[in-house]
Amino acid sequence: MDRKTRQAALRKFSNGVYILTSRAGLRLGAATITWVSQASFQPPLLMAAVRKDSNVFACLSESRIAALHIVAGHQQDIAQKFFSPTAPTGATLNGEPFVDGKTSAPILKNLPACVECRVVDIRENYGDHALVVLEVLEASCHADFAPLTVADSPWQYGG
Repeated sequence: MDRKTRQAALRKFSNGVYILTSRAGLRLGAATITWVSQASFQPPLLMAAVRKDSNVFACLSESRIAALHIVAGHQQDIAQKFFSPTAPTGATLNGEPFVDGKTSAPILKNLPACVECRVVDIRENYGDHALVVLEVLEASCHADFAPLTVADSPWQYGG
């Protein structure tokens, strides 16, 4: 298989841009992720691919809770902040204000929609990302908005 052709084809998959947050005790984790999909209506399940070497993965593996935030089309600047390691300072994560959600996962205040989840399963044996199955426990949506997609961003992730 030609590597460049494979990369071009895989980068055509439609992926949104999300910020995943978690906490384990006092340790906080957050990262921009793009490989997310709904997996079930009943119960409401999502699946996400998460880098195994990330702080957010360490937090959700330990605590079994996470919050997945949907980034609006005009919020590339916020998504960019979470490509860097998690830096909590007071009531901010990477400079973005947050509050504790009902699950205790950090909820980023400036993003328009979020789901709080419990981790149902984690599979680490299939590649360089872990497959995480999340059950949606709480949801909030504060605005009607178009979500940011990888295709609409300056970034490429995949292939």
